[in-house]
Amino acid sequence: MWLKGPMKQVIQSRRTGKLALKEVPDPKVRAGHLLVKTNASLISAGTERMVVEFAKKSLAGKAKARPDLVKKVIEKTKRDGLRSTFQTVMTRLDEPLPLGYSAAGEIVAVGHGLEGLYRVGQRVAMAGAGIANHAELNVVPRNLAAAVPDDVSDEEAAFGTLGAIALHAVRNAEPKLGDVVCVLGLGLVGQMASQLLKLSGARVIALDYDRSRLRLAKDLGAEMIVDLAQDDVTQIVSHMTNGRGCDSLLIAAATSSNEPFLTAAAITRDRARVVMVGMTGTEFPYAEFMKKELNIIISRSYGPGRYDPDYEGRNVKYPEGWVRWTETENLAECVRLMASNRDIRLRVTPLISHRLQLTAAEDAYKMITSGTEPHLGVVLTYPSLPEPPKPSFLIPSVKPGNCVLGVIGAGNFAKSVLLPQLKKLPNVTLHTLATQRGATADHGKETFGFLQACTDPERLFETPEINAVLIATRHDSHAPLTAQALAAGKCVLVEKPLALDLAGINQVITARNNQDQAFFQVGFNRRFARMAIKLKNHFLMHPGPKMMNFRINAGAVAGDHWVQSADQGGGRLLGEVCHFIDFARFLADSRLTTVHSHAAGGVGSLGDDVTVTLRFTDGSLATILYTAQGDLAAGKERYEIFAGGQNGLIDDFKRLEITGGGKRLSERGSADKGFTASLTAFVAAVTSGAVPALDEAQLIETSTATIAALESLQLGKPITL
Repeated sequence: MWLKGPMKQVIQSRRTGKLALKEVPDPKVRAGHLLVKTNASLISAGTERMVVEFAKKSLAGKAKARPDLVKKVIEKTKRDGLRSTFQTVMTRLDEPLPLGYSAAGEIVAVGHGLEGLYRVGQRVAMAGAGIANHAELNVVPRNLAAAVPDDVSDEEAAFGTLGAIALHAVRNAEPKLGDVVCVLGLGLVGQMASQLLKLSGARVIALDYDRSRLRLAKDLGAEMIVDLAQDDVTQIVSHMTNGRGCDSLLIAAATSSNEPFLTAAAITRDRARVVMVGMTGTEFPYAEFMKKELNIIISRSYGPGRYDPDYEGRNVKYPEGWVRWTETENLAECVRLMASNRDIRLRVTPLISHRLQLTAAEDAYKMITSGTEPHLGVVLTYPSLPEPPKPSFLIPSVKPGNCVLGVIGAGNFAKSVLLPQLKKLPNVTLHTLATQRGATADHGKETFGFLQACTDPERLFETPEINAVLIATRHDSHAPLTAQALAAGKCVLVEKPLALDLAGINQVITARNNQDQAFFQVGFNRRFARMAIKLKNHFLMHPGPKMMNFRINAGAVAGDHWVQSADQGGGRLLGEVCHFIDFARFLADSRLTTVHSHAAGGVGSLGDDVTVTLRFTDGSLATILYTAQGDLAAGKERYEIFAGGQNGLIDDFKRLEITGGGKRLSERGSADKGFTASLTAFVAAVTSGAVPALDEAQLIETSTATIAALESLQLGKPITL
């Protein structure tokens, strides 16, 4: 039997590269997922060595190795400034990096929606970086798991992910019965690809510099082996193919050299397929490739579905008539082919060079990265999980009148902006941090000084000492978590948006109406910016309808980012434009009456390029232009306001200008968007038990107006509130 408690997991620091076996909070099963007790996991020497070695590089070394990331940092610096970008980069580097991506184990809990498909006690193979970790417990989505036959051991099933990589490469080579296929590089993937090619009816020539690996490939069914250090590969392949050249070639080698492409040009036939499944130098001899019209194919890891967040994270199904062999099916097929009752099978036990307990994981990685001894397949084994006692914590006494805070979610924004500020505030006790991944929760606990860490938000609601909750999760969970926290009597600071639909808003309203003490505040921080308050106070002395023009040069967000998804993020209109609708409401100081939106046609995702026009009861008008099309060097946010013969301007919260009556006020400062003031106001309201820092009815109003902006796009007409 398994009881909840801390678990052991192999974690590496992204910044220093230091690797350790840590005790972290256990994960919680969720809908569409399985909670699996790991029995065996495979260290992929090639891939994981690269990950470990990259983490050990200096900042300059990391930048040199990943110029694509450097470009993103430069773009963010243009948009948000050096200080903000530096904080974000450092926060990212401080994140714990879970290692492992190929494992097998026993199901201990079945998430909603998978009842009948899986059962507790059933064994499964698991795949995915950050999912099939070297950890005692893993939470795995349906599409990254496959049932293990009874006559396949856990050690064998732990090879399933690498088998799927090899199988997809073989499918890309499209071998026909009798084809001669060369496999260059005989690590784990190359060895398994050689066997799968033989199972497909191909004649395999195995190429490598390592004699022991060549002998192993021969024992596992390769028809011919070639020692690249001393054999004439061109002559051998030519002899075996009657001078034609091999029909396809799989590059499974890990090297910065382009030697594999030079070899491919020499030994392949006309119009052969060259499939890259290993990381290698990509400069190829153009003339030779052109003359033979060779096809270069980069194999997509485990197969179709890989890198698709909808398929992997939300269990979206691909139509079988069009996509027969997904990464899920490749994983399942490899495990099936390992069955001992087959006359011809995929043999992976001979690939195991080392078996070590999880507790020796650090030694295993030292051996792999230093090359102190020959190795191939390094399998970690796991002891039975003990039944831990109920957790007990030594909790320091909490001072009366303190804001005792539980935090749900610790993404980049929370870690780089919110938590560092909260840690500095007096009268704040950071009590419990809850995140989906135990390693993230444990890291956040250590970094910011929380008393406890967990993966179950219910713990926060059930803890009487906690009187306030910060919700910094993905957008779809904001409304239900806010309602739960309010129902538990906790004050809530929820990041924007409050909800993705009116049902969510009503859920929050119902929970709030049932509470006399608890209140909620939405993270509309721009209301609290010093320049914003100064601008509003000026126009309070010059009453009358206001004309406001907001230009938000937001920059592009990839279409597959979770913010762009309809279910989790709701799109940028709901997720980000809400900020500016609320800011217009703050400056107008008048109730919203009408919302009218327009979207640019044929570009971007929903809400990436829109205008939103707002009308207020006092006759004020605001136009918000939000775009992803601009040059970030021009700055992100520009606000203009006109009323009573006065003009006001805020430029990226770095410059404030007010003109009127022959006078001009100009002020410059750092880009203060009100984060600290917003958090301070929330804490003050919690500790004093006084009126909330923001009018909750106004927060409901602006949140409803944001949803109306989306409805206006859908209906093509103004929406009256």
